[in-house]
Amino acid sequence: MAMSGMTGFARIEDALGDWSWAVEARSVNGRNLEIRFKGPPGFDSLERLAREGGQARFQRGQVSLTLQARRTEASASAIRVNLAQLDSYLDLVAPLVNSGRMANPSADGMLQLRGVIETADPEDDVVFRVRLEAAMAASFDRVLEALKKARLEEGALLASILAGLIDRLQSLVGLAQEHAADQPSMIRDRFSRRLKDLVGEAASEERILQEAAVLAVKADVQEELDRLAGHVSAARLLMAGDGPSGRRLDFLIQEFMREANTLCSKSATSALTATGLELKATIEQFREQVQNVE
Repeated sequence: MAMSGMTGFARIEDALGDWSWAVEARSVNGRNLEIRFKGPPGFDSLERLAREGGQARFQRGQVSLTLQARRTEASASAIRVNLAQLDSYLDLVAPLVNSGRMANPSADGMLQLRGVIETADPEDDVVFRVRLEAAMAASFDRVLEALKKARLEEGALLASILAGLIDRLQSLVGLAQEHAADQPSMIRDRFSRRLKDLVGEAASEERILQEAAVLAVKADVQEELDRLAGHVSAARLLMAGDGPSGRRLDFLIQEFMREANTLCSKSATSALTATGLELKATIEQFREQVQNVE
């Protein structure tokens, strides 16, 4: 599965009969998945379908779904003849007509009787209502798919940026490894100068080597470098793996920073310190980009 971002926008417009509507889906960063629905009164049943569609496609991010719907005013209501009511009136007057007591009723006269002409609201048509909500639900599916595509496009850009930052981290870890190799000799020379300043030439070479060895052990950063190299490999595996990786990358960044801080605190050379600070800056850049990853 390709890397997905958490930012995107999609809009779908559709119509059925007298109804037209637009569905919008917006997504921004979020630690968890939060889906919000906003629609006109009378369409509350669509909220559940919209939420289920979002939950089936996304695992993180704040997703807002909006439905705007309206009917054309000219056909908001329609006129129809209530044939059942008309037949009841005709049955009622039939004996009078057959007995000659009255003439056949006129069409315009019958249409003026109460209940023969009535207003039909399409909303009251259960069959149409079911079709309308099904069409709107289909629009939600389409807009969610479009939003998913937008987030994947963002993810492709993020993957390229993150890959470059991982390469940079790997390069800096290698550079730190080179600088760390110089630490033992520099610690020995520095300790030797200080000890001789204190006790003069009486300081033996053996004493200097012993004390310098103790300091070198305390300043050994090989364990931190090994862990940093391992974190680089883990980051590459997460980038290449299936499924959302944002949470795991975010946790890995914390481990990266912990080792980089320890590296800087143990550094005994300006070169290693400078590399450690550059490493921390790159980790921070990595963190900022990962905040956008699902």
